[in-house]
Amino acid sequence: MTTYHIRLEGDVLKVGFGKDANGDQLVRDAAARLDEMVALGELSGGKLLKIDGPASVAVSYVIAHKISQLYGAIAVFDPKIGRTGYKTFITTVSQTPAYKIGELIETDEPQKTKAILKVVLCGPPQSGKSCLREGLKQAISLIEGAPYPYVITACPDGEGAWFSDAARRDPDLARKLKDEYKAKFTPEFAQKAAGWVRSANTPLNIIDVGGRITDENRVIVREATHAVIVAGDQGKAEVPLWEEFCRDLNINIIANLDSDLQGKEDKIVTQSPLLTGSVHYLVRGEDVSSRPMVQILARLLVGLCGKG
Repeated sequence: MTTYHIRLEGDVLKVGFGKDANGDQLVRDAAARLDEMVALGELSGGKLLKIDGPASVAVSYVIAHKISQLYGAIAVFDPKIGRTGYKTFITTVSQTPAYKIGELIETDEPQKTKAILKVVLCGPPQSGKSCLREGLKQAISLIEGAPYPYVITACPDGEGAWFSDAARRDPDLARKLKDEYKAKFTPEFAQKAAGWVRSANTPLNIIDVGGRITDENRVIVREATHAVIVAGDQGKAEVPLWEEFCRDLNINIIANLDSDLQGKEDKIVTQSPLLTGSVHYLVRGEDVSSRPMVQILARLLVGLCGKG
């Protein structure tokens, strides 16, 4: 199984991650697949090529390097912009006056009418939400037929998708980089992040928000559809407040989890109608994707995507 999948459907290049691998292997597999498609005449050039699917920064460079000279313009799908129910692409490469860099291209046909899941991970600070987010992302990616879990980091000092990998390799550097890009949580940022959530039109979206019940978080979370509450030992007293916060915004709570930092194993208490129990040792740099609670939550989210 390759680490990166690429196929052409009409004028859309569908891309996505396969089995887990380091970035260098992803780049080699993507390059090999693109060379194969060009040699077979599958990528023969044209006026416009649209690209739809997740890609690392390094893989994006490879794709641009391999095919940018074959097409008059290349546009990339952005799930955070455009009308709900329609796919909107941003023109990123143009060698023709027909398309301008930054021009938006909306699809003619609406997306499939399945439910769009927008799950917010919320709860007190220092509960391991960002670690859980990355574990969920990995666990979902390994479920056959599951939609890609699109992550929205909706807090200015949040940890991007790069952080977990960086922390595993060099914790000090990861912390230094995060400290350098920290920003204040302003009303302007809250409105922007709320717009990202509102416009998100991929089937499965995971939203990571700040650990405080604030007006800014209220603006963002009201655009979600479901919530997972995560709280560590020091934040358990705040759980009723987060439950009330979600109920006031009409957000369906699907899981209420204890983050057990000192625990040695996960504990499943209930699975329906509410997933409860604990997930252990949510620590930066840890791969938690195989934890039983993370696996159950991943399957729950994928199952909800099939309803609509």
